[in-house]
Amino acid sequence: MKALYKDRRFQAVVAANVLSSIGSGITMLAIPLLLVASPNGNRLFGTIMLIMTVISFVATPYIGVLIDRMSRKKILLTVELIGFTTVILFVVLGFMTDYSTIFALNQEVFSKDVFQSLNSIMEIQGQLSSMLAGAAASLVITRWSLQWILTVDAATYIAAFLFLLSIPYKRSSERSDKKHTAMKEGLAFIKENRSVSLFLLLSFMPFIAVMMTNYLFPIYLTQELNASPAAYGIESAVYGFGALTAGILIVSIMKRTGTELAIMLNISLFALGISIIFFMKLLPVYFSIVFLLAFANAGTRVARNTFMMQKIPNIIVGRVDSCFRFITLGIRILLIFFFTYVTANDRIGLAFLGLSLLLLSTAGAGWILYKRKQRKQSALLKSVL
Repeated sequence: MKALYKDRRFQAVVAANVLSSIGSGITMLAIPLLLVASPNGNRLFGTIMLIMTVISFVATPYIGVLIDRMSRKKILLTVELIGFTTVILFVVLGFMTDYSTIFALNQEVFSKDVFQSLNSIMEIQGQLSSMLAGAAASLVITRWSLQWILTVDAATYIAAFLFLLSIPYKRSSERSDKKHTAMKEGLAFIKENRSVSLFLLLSFMPFIAVMMTNYLFPIYLTQELNASPAAYGIESAVYGFGALTAGILIVSIMKRTGTELAIMLNISLFALGISIIFFMKLLPVYFSIVFLLAFANAGTRVARNTFMMQKIPNIIVGRVDSCFRFITLGIRILLIFFFTYVTANDRIGLAFLGLSLLLLSTAGAGWILYKRKQRKQSALLKSVL
């Protein structure tokens, strides 16, 4: 762990992530609140989320190929420049976008024995950035114009670019010699490892749910709890603190339970939280449940990233990850259609019910897969003995 902290590559990656996360975090807090507060804001917000998700859905297979074919450092540098350029344009036009390939770079650059600690630390720094962004957002949302917020975001992308540029990096010769096609190798891995792949797909469901709550929570806070704009920034800070706590504790949890059981425990906690949150219409209780949701989602993410790094060869990790993200984006598109319709008709409770059923079904299916694997391992052990 100490050696990892002293690694200049790690320091540069963390610094780049912190800077870009703070800037974009403030922006992503400001835009939903401003949209929801506008006339027909619910429908407009849902439509924008749908358009952005469809664009991601179409682009995802090709992004995976680029991640495996090209230098991952160059991709990250390009992403930061695109983020800077896009945000500068949106200072004039009004919006912004972002993408990252840090997962594959970390797997390629760092050794297997630090994967658990690496993913935990990356989660901690990411959530510290979110907490800072939430705290800053609660101060600037009602004081700054969107143009100034976006300008700060643009500056953080340039700073992140400079840190990433300093990372010593050499592409793997194994990756350089391979020809890649969109999703083919990723789908082949999924077909050959069906149980592992299904388990991984289920582990993405809390993340999908969080993407949906990014749409539902602003509406819930504004229309159900009648909360002030500052509450949205506080919620983000609470969420960041919950995820930060998970980042600190998850390595110890994984060492005690194993990676797969840690994933299942966190999925179950998330399903429980999302199933009761709509009925707890007190702001302090709401913040407490947000803390639990953040802990569970972050814990699932760290454990899943560790599991993927251990199970998926680095040479195809971009395409395998893209396959999963392609599938989950398709699910998100369907859910956004549903949520946009029901919230536009003032039926946000139905949206939370649908999300609850989805998460409870995910937890149930995950436990069935986990128990089945445990029985197979037990039977195999008995046959050997």
